[in-house]
This record gives sequence, structure tokens and C-alpha cells, in this order.
Amino acid sequence: MSWLSKVMGTRGGKSADVAAQRLQLVLKYDRAKLPPGLIDTLKDELLAVISRYVDVVEDGIEVSLTGEARGTGAPVVLVANVPIRGPREAVRSRR
Repeated sequence: MSWLSKVMGTRGGKSADVAAQRLQLVLKYDRAKLPPGLIDTLKDELLAVISRYVDVVEDGIEVSLTGEARGTGAPVVLVANVPIRGPREAVRSRR
């Protein structure tokens, strides 16, 4: 399941809360001028690069956008939480 499916799915909350979350996600994409699917592509490519150096816990990865505060003009920020177990053996042997 993609991160977008998790965000778009219901979490047992009120339908108004779910609708507000969905609207916030759409607004973040609009403000950042990102096409649909780009976050999933970024996540896959980030994982490929990071995995060269560290052992990644793949089912714990979260990539999201944080929104700007209203009227501040602050940029939308890409946030990646990537849990790691430690350096890859090949990286350890180079040192």
C-alpha cells in the first residue's frame, strides 16, 4: 500500500475530519506544484540511494509534505523518515 493510500483511507475518524485531511493533502500538492505520483517516485529513488550505505527498514519509511503556515509564504517541505539498522557491510569495510 502506498503512503497516499494510507493518507486517503479512513482511520475511523469523523467523515469531516477525513475530508479535511484530504483537502490539506491536495492543497500541499497544489502549493508545491507536484504532479500525482511524484512523491512515490521520490521515495523509491531516495530508498535506492540510502540503501547503498545503510540497512533500511523498508516497511517503516514515511515520505510526506508539510504545509506552509497560512499567509507566511513559507515553502512546502518534503519530510522523509527512514528507519535504519546501521551501515551496510560494504560501507564498514571501506573504512
